[in-house]
Formats: sequence, C-alpha cells, structure tokens
Amino acid sequence: MVNGLREMSNLPSLPKLALRLRIFSNRRRHEVLAEDVFRRIFCWERKRAERSGRCFLLMLVHVESILQANQSERALSEIVSALSSSTRETDLAGWYREGAILGVIFTEVREGNCRGLASLTPAKVIASLRSKLSPGQLDQIHISFHSFPENWDKSSLGRLANAKLYPDLFERDEARKFSHFVKRSMDIVGSIVALILCCPLFVVISLAIKLSSKGPILFKQERVGRYGLRFTFLKFRSMECDNDAGIHREYVKRFIAGEADPARVSHTQNVVYKIQDDPRVTGVGKFLRKTSLDELPQFINVLKGDMSLVGPRPAIPYELEGYQVWHRRRVLESKPGITGLWQVNGRSRLKFDDMVRLDLQYAKTWSLWLDIKILLRTPRAVLFGAGAY
Repeated sequence: MVNGLREMSNLPSLPKLALRLRIFSNRRRHEVLAEDVFRRIFCWERKRAERSGRCFLLMLVHVESILQANQSERALSEIVSALSSSTRETDLAGWYREGAILGVIFTEVREGNCRGLASLTPAKVIASLRSKLSPGQLDQIHISFHSFPENWDKSSLGRLANAKLYPDLFERDEARKFSHFVKRSMDIVGSIVALILCCPLFVVISLAIKLSSKGPILFKQERVGRYGLRFTFLKFRSMECDNDAGIHREYVKRFIAGEADPARVSHTQNVVYKIQDDPRVTGVGKFLRKTSLDELPQFINVLKGDMSLVGPRPAIPYELEGYQVWHRRRVLESKPGITGLWQVNGRSRLKFDDMVRLDLQYAKTWSLWLDIKILLRTPRAVLFGAGAY
C-alpha cells in the first residue's frame, strides 16, 4: 500500500475547491486547507523545525486516480474522514497538490519518535481507510512518508535533499526561469572570456608550481553543489602533496561550532575560515592564496555548470557533518559560486553563522543586478586580499 512517490503530470482539471473543505462526519468537522495555504504553513513548519531542532513528518496521499474513477465529493469525504480519525487534532491536513495529492503534517515530534511515528502511522492510516473504502478504491491510493530533518548520508553521490520537503524552492526556481537562463548565459560568457584572458597566467602559474614542488598542477577535490550533488572542484595546487587532511577537517569542525582557538586568535581578531600560517602551504601557494589566483581553474567548473560566477562557496563533504539543520539551506538555496556576498563582506574573517546568513540573504534577495554588483566589488576584495590566507 505504501509506495514510493510517483511523478504526476498532465493532471486533468478538477473543480476548484474552497479555501477550506469542510466535511461533517459522525458530528465531527474535518478541514482540508487549500494548496496555497497548506504549502505556506508547511514551509513555516519546516523553518521552525530547522531552528527548534524538532522533527515533523509529512504524509502524502495520492488520490488522483480514485477521484477520477469515483464521485469526487463522496470519495474525498470518505478519505478525509479516514485520515482525520487516524491523526491527532494538532496535525494539519491540506492539498499538497490541488485535486491530486493530500498532505498531512504531523507536527511537534520528538527526534527519537520520528522513526517510530513513520513506522506506526501507515498501518493506522491504512486500517482507517480500509473501514471507509472498498478494496478496489483502496488499491487506487498511494501513500508516502517524508521525515524532516532528512538523514544526509555523507556517502551519497545523489541528491541529499528530498524535493517533496522543499516545494517553495522549486516554485521559486520556476518563477525565476528566465532570469536563471540569463544568469547561466552570463556564467558561460564570463567563464570563457576569463579563461581566454588568463591563458598567460595559467602558463606562468603552472610553471611556478611545477618548479617549486613535486606533484600535479591542479588540486582536485570533491565538493557539494546545489541540493547536495557532488562535483570535482578545481584549484591550482597550493600545498605539498603529502599532507594531513585531518588538520583542516578538525579546524573546520571547530570553526562551524563557533569555537575559537585562543592561541591563534587575539582579542582584536575574528575566527577565520582558513588556517592562518598553514604549514602545508608552499611558498608559491601562499602567494596564490593571498592573491586568489589559485581559484582561476574554477572558471572551468563554471563553464561545466557545476558552479556559477556568483553564489555560496561550495562545501566540502565533511563540513556537512558539523552543520546545524538551518546551515544546510546554504547548499539548497543557490548554486555555489566563485564569489559571493561573504567574499566581498569580509571573506574568511567572518564567523560561520554570519557567512551562512549572507548566503541565505543572497538567495532570498537574488537578482541579476545583485550578481553584477557583487562581481564589480570582487576585484577590490581580491586586490586588498582582506581575509585571504
């Protein structure tokens, strides 16, 4: 009975339902919120859960087939009545997709109880539906459950984010489709121009790296793109080949947690995102980092579509281990970029929470003009090297 989500397309037009569908059964009123209201409340609940640390469970009931084959009002009345009898008074029901998918939000679930609720609820809901519907009608209903926050498996190579839990992001992308097309066009043109103009620098830097230390010219690292998709991130190598990556892993863990190292940070300094005086960095590498020339190969990532000219910095997979739930939105809201708001507002001198807030502010207020303003401010930030190590 409980099946995976299936994509709904070419839905037949169904009569527009009222803001709240009121159904009276056994002297009890059941209310189904309209799609726009339900989704708005759902997004509020998700953002509240991000901050509170609480969990919630989203149940989706696909009713399109049964509404097509039966009298819609009667069948819908029986389904809503069955759902109401198997849920709590504090749970919210509404249209996740008008006329096709009913949604129920099980709110205020303790973290340890979320899995238990997800395992017990299906049997309760199916039993309630079985008492209201015929076997043939029951076979036409498909139910799926989605818990928040999701379990982000660091070993996963696919999407970490469940699209059903972020309908607002996909709706926003749809509304900005033309602007995103223009942004992608800017990325392609800008990266091609940059790669052509920087060809002499590529040759000089490559020779300097090769002559000063053993190892490859380019440093390749797995990074996390939008929605958790992995890609190969490119930079000019600025470190010795044989080095301990655990040094940076431990440092990033403490930085994300907001823990300052008093031996490395004075009372006039902020915690930095990169290690100052990193012993693994070569002499040429220090110059490349200070001038940000080590990041030139990222224009290849932009041309391939893994990154954009402007956006949040791409996360390293082990960073996600230290993220709070609300931190995750920085890899969901926008495609990662070479430069962004935090780079032109202090770069590595900012605390991690402040960096995330700037990333989220960028996503919320994004426009093509904002990208242009950030690009125009980037040369000054690179020239003065503030926060670059």
